[in-house]
Amino acid sequence: MSKICQITGKKAMVGNNVSHSNRKTKRKFNVNLFRKKFYWVEEDCWISLNVSAAGLRTINKIGLDAALKRAAEDGFLNA
Repeated sequence: MSKICQITGKKAMVGNNVSHSNRKTKRKFNVNLFRKKFYWVEEDCWISLNVSAAGLRTINKIGLDAALKRAAEDGFLNA
């Protein structure tokens, strides 16, 4: 499974490690992802999602159904 949030679409960014002598080497900034199960009341079933911490806050703020609809419109859900 790729490291992409299914709600917000966040994925790993690339940047540099910068040493004290100012040498730069490539590094990755990974997303804070969780594999989480949610109970979807409208469909009366459990679903598993890869969500970031920001995705959890979005679900808490607007609700699971609205967050899933928004993610489907933006093309972040792959099922």
